[in-house]
Amino acid sequence: MLFESTGLPEVMLITPRAFHDERGLFFEAWHEEAFRRAGIDARFVQDNHSHSIRHVLRGLHYQIRQTQGKLVRVAHGRAYDVAVDMRRTSPTFGKWAGAELSDANLKMLWIPPGFAHGYLALSERVAILYKCTNFYARDDERTVRYDDPDIGIEWPLSVGVSPLLSQKDACAPGLSAAECFT
Repeated sequence: MLFESTGLPEVMLITPRAFHDERGLFFEAWHEEAFRRAGIDARFVQDNHSHSIRHVLRGLHYQIRQTQGKLVRVAHGRAYDVAVDMRRTSPTFGKWAGAELSDANLKMLWIPPGFAHGYLALSERVAILYKCTNFYARDDERTVRYDDPDIGIEWPLSVGVSPLLSQKDACAPGLSAAECFT
């Protein structure tokens, strides 16, 4: 596996080694020892699977007390996946890293605890799989606005196209009003 820095020290872009033949392909999406050697010592307790249509933007979500690390990949289609540092005492607080993940490039994004996560569906349909280091806790879930100028995420949306948002995401506070990690 290839582990690449994203500009945020703890967020990693991971490309597995794929084996292709006339039948298709095979790759390891998780290998505990390889990840540990790369500095990611994670124990996963929950797998999530999400389907979205083109222009759906989910996020930016995080859990404030029962924090989650996430290993995100696309099983079908293409998505632009983003992590935002929500730790006020971090030198990279409010900074973001993003990457296109797809069933063609097989890339995965490691989003450690303390970061918000979101993605934009780029293909007609996209299936996202992500492993979590902690269980979902509704009371701990927080959202920060996807288009907050203080964060400045450069979402790959065509001019004049607005993302499809849930009500929760559309009403999310900006970074300055969000509950953050200390």
